[in-house]
Amino acid sequence: MGTFKKMIFGLFLVMTAVLEAQDKPTDFLPADFHKERRQKVREMMPANSVAILFANPVRNRANDVDYVYHQDPDFYYLSGYHEPHAILLVFSEKQYTDDNQEYDEMLFVQERNPKAEQWTGKRLGIEGAKANLGFTTVFNGKDFLSSDIDFKSFDKVLFFNFKNDVRDSRDEADLFSLISSFKEKVNYPSDFDANKQHLYQMITSTEVENSANVAQVLGRYLRRDEDLQQDELLTGFVNAENEQSRLEIKNQVALKMKGNNLDSSSLTEIMAKLRETKTEEEMVLLKKAIEISAVGQIEVMKAMHPNMSETEIQGVHEFVYKKYNAEYEGYPSIVGGGHNGCILHYIENNKPKVGNDLVLMDLGAEYHGYTADVTRTIPANGKFSKEQKLIYEIVYEAQEAGIKASVVGAPFQAPGQAASKVVTAGLMKLGIIKKEEDSRIYFPHGTSHYLGLDVHDRGTYGAFQPNTVITVEPGIYIPEGSDCDKKWWGIAVRIEDDILITENGPVNLSAMAPRTVAEIEKTMAQPSPLDDFKLPELD
Repeated sequence: MGTFKKMIFGLFLVMTAVLEAQDKPTDFLPADFHKERRQKVREMMPANSVAILFANPVRNRANDVDYVYHQDPDFYYLSGYHEPHAILLVFSEKQYTDDNQEYDEMLFVQERNPKAEQWTGKRLGIEGAKANLGFTTVFNGKDFLSSDIDFKSFDKVLFFNFKNDVRDSRDEADLFSLISSFKEKVNYPSDFDANKQHLYQMITSTEVENSANVAQVLGRYLRRDEDLQQDELLTGFVNAENEQSRLEIKNQVALKMKGNNLDSSSLTEIMAKLRETKTEEEMVLLKKAIEISAVGQIEVMKAMHPNMSETEIQGVHEFVYKKYNAEYEGYPSIVGGGHNGCILHYIENNKPKVGNDLVLMDLGAEYHGYTADVTRTIPANGKFSKEQKLIYEIVYEAQEAGIKASVVGAPFQAPGQAASKVVTAGLMKLGIIKKEEDSRIYFPHGTSHYLGLDVHDRGTYGAFQPNTVITVEPGIYIPEGSDCDKKWWGIAVRIEDDILITENGPVNLSAMAPRTVAEIEKTMAQPSPLDDFKLPELD
């Protein structure tokens, strides 16, 4: 190619990149964020180890229609790559090619394919991954199939346990083929049991003087899993009478694991520690997702009336999300009118009219991968009845107590314990329960989980750390037929907010959405832009 042609071609590439950039949001996490996260993982990995992560599978909806693709959060967190059929490798130390070029990570991506891209959109390919994601060692997925990576040379191969939900397509380098190739390269045992391997690792990594405590933990695992109960080493460790017996079993477990460098638990622990606390870049996106969700609650409060269906209410929320360019909902939207609110994860949302019932609305926008989780419960007619108000105010006071308990250093259970005391006292005072332990009948769940790339985000569930985001979501649910006065039947209330834990105390990131009875009723009295939005009647 001549010099002039090269200049024109180079200008064409620059203009193409500029035009493409103008067609996409500019506030995604930068490549440097993902690179820094990979380095954090590298620092936490065992010596002479490699971590391998696979993109999420493409999941089929029906016939030749797939669900909208969503990347695995861990894969996205470490790469920024949105496409399927990909592999990321992170090495604990520098590796070297035959010509002495060094690298400490590899990305295998979908190969560029003009015909496929005409139907499903442009792929980054090797050059796009280098230019946009900041990787230097990038290959097409099919190159992994023929690669000579010697996984046996590593002391540990870290990976997430595989799920049985990957389809085998006609593509040469689809996820099914990539996983199959990996399993062949590492001599993956046909009877590999990730749960058992995790418990074996707990045994081998425990000092003898702490073995009694580990035996108690293992006992809880075994009580929940009959398959684990059949393992003689695990049951022997749990039932051992003294430290010497547990030491002997520990040595047997170590011998059994010798020669197997597969580790399906350490990567989970590493990612939990990293993702539990949020960086400044992450908080920008997470706060936006939360504020979008809070605006959705406000607009629905203004638009609500007794003739609305649960489906329509859901649609108003999600319309607000799209107006702010939130790509997805963070989880299936929950809109439960009346007794439907007593179903904790009610997602049918098909009640034709909500009438004068309370409407429990648990929804969250996902913005650039980060998801909110905000719940409000409001009266469809704009005014709480006496009984509705009494139950609501117990839940509100319980949430206030839970938020107050969400401080640095407190145990993860602190918000739930604080909220539970308030709910129990409130139900006793109203005569709905006669024994304190019966509170769990009407408040059957915890109050908190981590929030971030997943609605139930990864975390250690240890003492609260600064820059952690959790939910605080107490509730009271009184189904039809409950053992209490009928006037309470069908009342369901949950209030949920997203709380940032800081050195200066908890910060309610979703406080924009009204929470008190007075604030909710005042907001519901305001006009809505949707009041005049009328559609024609259909047969």
